[in-house]
Amino acid sequence: MKKVIFKGAAAAIVTPFTEDGIDFEQLKKVVDFEISGGIDAIVVCGTTGESATMTNEEHIATIKCVTDHVAGRVPVIAGTGVNDTRHSILLTKLAEEAGVDGVLCVTPYYNKTTQAGLVEHFTKIAESTSLPVILYNVPGRTGMNIAPETYEKLSKIPNINGVKECNLTQVPTTKRLCGDELNIYSGEDGLVTMALSAGALGVVSVVADLMPGYMSDMVHKYLDGKHEEAYKMQLDILDLVDALFCEVNPIPIKEAYNILGLDEGIVRLPLVHMAPANREKLEKVLAAHGLTKGSISL
Repeated sequence: MKKVIFKGAAAAIVTPFTEDGIDFEQLKKVVDFEISGGIDAIVVCGTTGESATMTNEEHIATIKCVTDHVAGRVPVIAGTGVNDTRHSILLTKLAEEAGVDGVLCVTPYYNKTTQAGLVEHFTKIAESTSLPVILYNVPGRTGMNIAPETYEKLSKIPNINGVKECNLTQVPTTKRLCGDELNIYSGEDGLVTMALSAGALGVVSVVADLMPGYMSDMVHKYLDGKHEEAYKMQLDILDLVDALFCEVNPIPIKEAYNILGLDEGIVRLPLVHMAPANREKLEKVLAAHGLTKGSISL
C-alpha cells in the first residue's frame, strides 16, 4: 500500500504575475488564505499556476517560496512535469532540494509518445528522486491518455504514488488494476463525488482557490460515509465550476480574484483577459455564492 500524501482537497494555486515577474508577497498571502481556510494540501506550479510560461529560475523560486512559507503546515506538491524527460528530471531534483512533499508530473505534450514511452518517461523521473511522484493525466490539454494498464505497470514502481486524473471514466478500471498501489485524485471539480465513489481519495481543485474549506469538507463528508450531504454540496457548486471553466483555466480564476478585489495580477500570453460576457457571467455566479468584493481578504 502506497503512503497517502493527502486526503481531501488540494488547491491548485495561481501564480501572481506582474509585468516584471512574480509577486512573492501576494503568493504568500494566497498560501495563508488556503491554509486558514482548511485546505488539505497545496499544488504549486501546476496548470493553474501557469508553470508552462515560467523560466526555470521563476519555477524553482516559486516552489521554494511556497514551501518555505507553508513550513510544514500542509503537504506541498510541486508541478515538475514537462514534455522533455531530462527537463522534468531537472525540475524534480530542484523541487526536492526546495523541500516539497511530492511532485506532480504531467504526461508529455506536443511530442506525444506511446504507452511504452509513458512508462519509460515516468520511470526515469521516479528513479531520479526519493519523492512521491503523482502522475497527471489531462488528455484535453496534452492529447495523451495514460491507459489503466499503463497505470498498473507504473504502480509497481515504489515512489510512483498516485494520479491526478481528468479522464474519470477510467477510474474504476484503474482502481481494479492498481488497488491501493496508486492513490487517485480527481482533476475535475464538477465530478469529485463520482471519482470518490470509484475509489479516489480527493481532488486537486481550482474551486478550492476560492472555497478551500468547502471543497475539503465535501470530500471528507463523502469519505466519512455522508454521501448524500457530499453529493448535495457537489450539485450546489456546478454553476461555479461552469463559470470557472468557461474559458481556459486559469483565466477565470484569476479574474475571479480580481473581481473580489484581490490583486492576483495578470495572466501571461498566450492567455488573455476574459471576454466581457464571460466576466459578467462569472461575477453573477460568484455573487450567488456570497463571493463579492471584500468577502475574501488575503
